[in-house]
Amino acid sequence: MSILNDLQELESAGVISKDTSTRIESYYKNKKDPSTNKLFVVFGILGAILVGLGTILIIAHNWDELSRGLKTGAAFLPLLVGQALCSFTLLKKHQNIAWKEGSAVFLFFAVGTSIALISQIYNIPGNLSSYLLTWMLLILPLVYVMKSSTVSLLYIIGTTYFAGETGYWDYPKDSPYIYWLLIAAIVPHYYLLLKKSSKSNFVRFHNWFIALSLTVVLGTFSKQMDELMFLAYASLFGLFYLFGTSKFFMDKTTKNDFTLLGSLGNVVILLILSFNEFWEHLIKKEMFLNEIIVAPEFIITIILSVLAMMFLYERLKSSPIKDISPFSVAFLLFIPIFFIGTFSSIAVFLINLLVFAIGILTIRAGSKQNHLGILNYGLLIIAALIVCRFFDTDLSFVIRGLLFISVGVGFFFANYRMIRKRQEND
Repeated sequence: MSILNDLQELESAGVISKDTSTRIESYYKNKKDPSTNKLFVVFGILGAILVGLGTILIIAHNWDELSRGLKTGAAFLPLLVGQALCSFTLLKKHQNIAWKEGSAVFLFFAVGTSIALISQIYNIPGNLSSYLLTWMLLILPLVYVMKSSTVSLLYIIGTTYFAGETGYWDYPKDSPYIYWLLIAAIVPHYYLLLKKSSKSNFVRFHNWFIALSLTVVLGTFSKQMDELMFLAYASLFGLFYLFGTSKFFMDKTTKNDFTLLGSLGNVVILLILSFNEFWEHLIKKEMFLNEIIVAPEFIITIILSVLAMMFLYERLKSSPIKDISPFSVAFLLFIPIFFIGTFSSIAVFLINLLVFAIGILTIRAGSKQNHLGILNYGLLIIAALIVCRFFDTDLSFVIRGLLFISVGVGFFFANYRMIRKRQEND
């Protein structure tokens, strides 16, 4: 390291004492290289995956030539090897992350392989949904026994796939209510990860995997009134954003992946609803109160909205209203607009106005915080709104062209002004 090379010069110049020089040298020599540790973990995980896949290919190539007894032994072999590796890791390598993650990942795939092979050998009936559910239930304890974040991520993928298979692709389709219990079972591991290793990449991966899993699976509960799912998704994205800006989350990590997904999700939903077609369909659709209150979409919307309002209430207690982001309250403003849209076409105008206001307030926040990313995000929202109106208005091409030119000039001027402001402050 360069600092170690300079120690003798600093000591000779009297900048530091000999004792300080010795302590600095000792500190850096004993300090672990985090990049190397991460590299070992990555290669350990990849190695476990490749070995597992290679074992499956070897068995598959010779499968037809094996007797039933040998097939059964071959089915259990990866499972026994995986358990032996995990046992060795717990006894001898419990502080080595690469060993923990690698052996746990190998056992994860070994369990899935063994279930599939035994089902095939003995013709056990079932479908993909039941297979995935059995696999995830058997693998869940491994997350906590091995304290493996990689298996936790694979578990989230597996539960999401199970929910999608059950609610989207399986026939007859069914709402995967057990998904909520499955995803809740991983929350303690996620909490401990946030508490002990808040700056690790595993935390960021969990943020994205959990948020995307909830986003994908929420649609599987749409059975009777699809229109209400827009309310559910708006509340879900509002909940993401508020959770990402909550004191609990901000104290644990500065990586606000939830806020990014929450804000993007809200903007996408509002832009989709800024077209006339949805509202024309909503006005024509007959919706009765006694049907609405028992619809699963309505119940889910109520639950998500209440949770989001609770986080918003906590946010308002600690921050003045003027400092509240428009993304924090977008879901709340969308609720009355949606119900207005059931009987009046003015809702489409209100949605466009809401998107425009969010864009302007985001630009204002970026300018106030001297943050180019937030500033350009607000400009992109305005540009996206103009692009949407380009396709469903009768404006002439000249006016449309002038609007695009105006946005382009706005991008240039706003960025130029902020850069000049930064240079003046420097």
